Amino acid sequence: MPQFKVPDVAIQRLSIYLRALRKLEENRILSSLKLAELIGTSDGQVRKDLAYFGEFGIPGQGYQVKKLRREITRILGLDRTWKVALAGVGKLGSALLVYPGLRESGFPIRVLFDNDPAKIGKVREGLRIQSSETIPQVVSQEEIKIGIITTPAEAAQKVTNQLIKGGVRGILNFAPTIIVHPSELKLKNVDLSTNLETLSYFLK
Repeated sequence: MPQFKVPDVAIQRLSIYLRALRKLEENRILSSLKLAELIGTSDGQVRKDLAYFGEFGIPGQGYQVKKLRREITRILGLDRTWKVALAGVGKLGSALLVYPGLRESGFPIRVLFDNDPAKIGKVREGLRIQSSETIPQVVSQEEIKIGIITTPAEAAQKVTNQLIKGGVRGILNFAPTIIVHPSELKLKNVDLSTNLETLSYFLK
């Protein structure tokens, strides 16, 4: 891994590169220009992004699809399965629970939490919904490092604190609120309203 900080946007592009590579024949040799065209960036950007992590190309030719796909998979940590805890089994949480893309990408949801007494104990997709109060113990026992928060805004901070106490190191937050967290926790916010408001600005 690189000994310096890699920009988040470069890591996001690696994920996009990987999606494009998965659709190509493994033995194909791909130039940086062709890869750039596939995802809508420049060949210089492709070379810069990959250079953060090493040299993967064949001089004068390009990248072998199979090798580059394998290397990006390793860099992103996708060569293993990451068990996920889902906190908040409302409409959005339930939609994520049945979304096959999480499991197929190596992020299966393994435990469910909610603070609604009417939901606790119910079984969804083969998983029993547990009380949010048990998050630290269950997450620690299951050795889960990633959490997804789909709770109402007012519950998100408490849930975050409980996930951290259980040993979670990364959180994907869908709750529309700012969460205070320690620097060692990696938190990504997915605010649908903000994204739509950004689109509104560019469309007006």
